[in-house]
Amino acid sequence: MKILVTVKRIPDPDEALKFTGGGLDYSSHKRVPNAFDEYAVETALRLAEKVGTKDRQAEVIVLSICPAGQRQHVTQFLAMGADRGVVVDVDEDTLDTIAVSKAIAAVYKKEGADLLIAGKLSQDNEGNQVAQRVAGLLGAPQACFAAQLAWDQAGKSLTVSREVDDGVETKKIPLPAVVSVDLRIVLPKSVQNGATSPDHAYQEGPRLASLRGITMAKRKKVATYSLADLGVSAGSSEQETAVVAPPARAAGQIVGSVDELVEKLTKEAKVL
Repeated sequence: MKILVTVKRIPDPDEALKFTGGGLDYSSHKRVPNAFDEYAVETALRLAEKVGTKDRQAEVIVLSICPAGQRQHVTQFLAMGADRGVVVDVDEDTLDTIAVSKAIAAVYKKEGADLLIAGKLSQDNEGNQVAQRVAGLLGAPQACFAAQLAWDQAGKSLTVSREVDDGVETKKIPLPAVVSVDLRIVLPKSVQNGATSPDHAYQEGPRLASLRGITMAKRKKVATYSLADLGVSAGSSEQETAVVAPPARAAGQIVGSVDELVEKLTKEAKVL
């Protein structure tokens, strides 16, 4: 099986953002991998490997849309254990989700992939569109917000569970397919691949790159494509009109009694 995993670099969410000219100034901002994409890569690696052996059941390819000279995050995912990488050489900030989805779908077809795994959203804009759009473009079955995943190799299908308001929803989808993952997918027993013992417990969270992995990452192949190579237009149908900081919070108040607190909540704040 061939698994394609989308990965993105985002402005470091731990750094304070600067507002300038009605927008955000990223000029001095450090870029880091999107956390949900780390979960996606970890999911793919757990599906691919047979713990206790050197055997691999699938090839894991990481795909990023970013300037080719700024692909450090791709190297990081190769160091985690992905087999090779693909970079679509373009400034991702100039593309809308439609163009991004078309580029991903084109790479998926070019690679002849069997499964696309994506993080459920991008932390920089809280976007949650790309996986669904790609599934639509490919005409492929999809499962979103996966918290558990089991691969039935004989049946060529995936059983996917996700948390919903009243419990857990489980669906079975045939391959090829598109899956987006939530943070619970990296719990110790959330991924079952039919080869590793179901009793095996992974360390919670995405794995860290080993020293050997970092060394090997430099030797792994990374293919570079332009949008033209993929037959995708760079045009954008979405426009950002303005970005403004939220209003400053008003100072709190100190009350002298419970009765006074209740009165303020009912008459002033009107939340009771």
